[in-house]
Amino acid sequence: MNAEQHVSAHVRRRFRAPAEHVFDAWLDPKTASKWLFAKAMGTNVCAEIDGRVGGWFYIVDRRNGEDIEHVGEYFEVDRPNRLVFKLLVEKYAQNFDRVTVQIVPLAHGCELTLTNDIAPNMADTVRRIEACWGDLLDRLAETIGEGRVGAAILDAPAAWRR
Repeated sequence: MNAEQHVSAHVRRRFRAPAEHVFDAWLDPKTASKWLFAKAMGTNVCAEIDGRVGGWFYIVDRRNGEDIEHVGEYFEVDRPNRLVFKLLVEKYAQNFDRVTVQIVPLAHGCELTLTNDIAPNMADTVRRIEACWGDLLDRLAETIGEGRVGAAILDAPAAWRR
């Protein structure tokens, strides 16, 4: 995706867990299968992850009898600070999105900022995408034992949009 031709969705969330623990939850197939792209009304039926630069992921969530495939490739894997990947969910879009996960260690826990760059023709879906990522980050928190304390913040100021 051309950096000049996209719109960005942004979500930020604090975790009590250390940055390494939160980062690893993105790349461990067993952990990721419990939250990554998993919806409450679905069941994750496949989570394959090759978590290295040039590696890929394939995650399938079954929702109401339909399999929703999430595929992508990792561009940057800098444990525990940064993860960048492309993402395609063919059911909803024909373009790959670019997703950047930035994790900053704090004195107690960490803060995760997620940026999802999407094609300009999808600009009307930014708030929905932010809500979906917010829900997934809440599920991540539950998966690592934090519950919904400190729920995701949908903080996409206009200056963040390109």
